[in-house]
Amino acid sequence: MSSSLSVYRLDTTAARALIGSRDDQLLELIHTRFADDLARADDEHAYEIEQGAPTAEQALRAVIHSGPFSENQNHTFQYGYAYKRLCSLTGVFLPNDCFTPHRGDWLAVVDQGLETLGITAVSVEAFSQKSPPHPLPYTWTPGCAEWTPASITQALEQFDATKRAADGSGQAPPLESEVVDAVQQCIGWMRQAHASGQGVIGFRS
Repeated sequence: MSSSLSVYRLDTTAARALIGSRDDQLLELIHTRFADDLARADDEHAYEIEQGAPTAEQALRAVIHSGPFSENQNHTFQYGYAYKRLCSLTGVFLPNDCFTPHRGDWLAVVDQGLETLGITAVSVEAFSQKSPPHPLPYTWTPGCAEWTPASITQALEQFDATKRAADGSGQAPPLESEVVDAVQQCIGWMRQAHASGQGVIGFRS
């Protein structure tokens, strides 16, 4: 079974502030903008909804109003996808062809590539391991994590330091071509975010 990443450049603090914002105008905008997507999601998760999971629209309302949330762990995925829709509305989608689809431990492999280049301030595997922010309930899917502006700045500084060292030695760290492409894509995300003073948020599903 394969997984995918959805990655956005956005103001991560502002994105978190949408949770519990009680912004019904935003809710109406999302309902209009994502009407077809919400309907498809409800069709896809019809069985879970029959078992008591919130619909996609109900989950959006709960996120914007900070609850009430289902306590059933089998239903909390809906709140994660609701938060993803909020981020997709307010953020800029970043290219992710090196990660969609992916299988197995690919994200960990790319992290190893980043570490080989001295980059430890950010992690793509975190997009899989972590959950949407509090107070949203824990869910394994979608995975969700942020790269803050500070961590992105640090990561780019780490990369630049590695480049300077490689230029001095005449040797670049050895990496497989697929890993090089994925690492370059990550660096591209960071450069875009850094230039705009924003962060990055990623969802694994």
